Amino acid sequence: MTAPTRLDAYVDGPRADSEGRPMFQLIAPDGTLTNAGEQLGVSVELAQELYSDMVLARRLDQEALSLQRQGELSLWLMSWGQEAAQVGSIRALRPSDMVFPSYREHAAALCRGISPADLMRQWKGSSHSGWDPKGPRFHIYSLVLGTQTLHATGYASGAVMERTDEVVATYFGDGAASQGDVNEAFNWAAAGSLPVLFFCQNNQWAISTPTTIQMRTPLHVRAAGFGLDAYHVDGNDVMAVHAVTTLATERIRDGGGPALIEAQTYRFGGHSSSDDPKRYRSDDEVAGWELRDPLRRMETFLRGANAGDEFFDALAQEADTFAATVREQCKGLAGADLGDLFDRVYVDAHPVLDEERLAHAHHLTTLGSEN
Repeated sequence: MTAPTRLDAYVDGPRADSEGRPMFQLIAPDGTLTNAGEQLGVSVELAQELYSDMVLARRLDQEALSLQRQGELSLWLMSWGQEAAQVGSIRALRPSDMVFPSYREHAAALCRGISPADLMRQWKGSSHSGWDPKGPRFHIYSLVLGTQTLHATGYASGAVMERTDEVVATYFGDGAASQGDVNEAFNWAAAGSLPVLFFCQNNQWAISTPTTIQMRTPLHVRAAGFGLDAYHVDGNDVMAVHAVTTLATERIRDGGGPALIEAQTYRFGGHSSSDDPKRYRSDDEVAGWELRDPLRRMETFLRGANAGDEFFDALAQEADTFAATVREQCKGLAGADLGDLFDRVYVDAHPVLDEERLAHAHHLTTLGSEN
């Protein structure tokens, strides 16, 4: 999109000062170009591609949440509102770069070719995990908060030993940034100058705890204390996220060491389908963030850039077809017998596990007799 040397002047260097730095933007919330956007230029073709990714990701969320309400899924964690942060960053990586997500990176997963069925499989309870990470270079979801950052750091150590040029990216939220695992990963990656991109989606809420209570210092400012390069970007501006991620990954790939990107975004839905966000945040807050909706912003920009109705009509039809596929794949997921998992917990036999195996077999027998 833009040459890193030109972007340097606007990103303001890799180190954050003690007060933090303004968010980098190319497209303002009203869909117009910022000064940086006018000076650097924005590719309309790329904008259309990224917008299409975001539209399909949001449609997945809408359909999956409806399926959960209908009893087809046991749980669903939405990426609704965070599409720009995920799409802009994942599309800036090489397909060969390994990614370690948390548990709501559905938009990023779709961009890596993971099917809706595989994304929903875990949430339906029909399998322990949904996909083999080797093909898409996208690890299975980590439900333990922040643990994926250590997995990414360990994987990056291996990449260095094997002398590959890959960047290892890991996603986490603002709440996870307070976890010990995440801070250990920062330190290990920096001390070893490992090729890790830590991508924080600051969606303003750690379940029901706002960032104003969670922390006193902006996340990207903390990076300097660990020795990480830091970037602060408007996470609802997909073009800005793509540009900053491109710059950060090129610096990492050139041997510059690990980096942290803090992307300011917003979680429109609840923490999960079991959460009621109206209990802890106001309608006025949500309405304010809706004005910064990443999809609305990009649609306004594209229409202003003369993207015709044919583009939007074709995308709407594609989204409807995709939604039907999501429903079909979800309802086609069969519950698998997870009994073989008992063989992969301990190397040697364990009496408690043997009891649980028998209880599981008895449960399946009972279900069979009832049917």
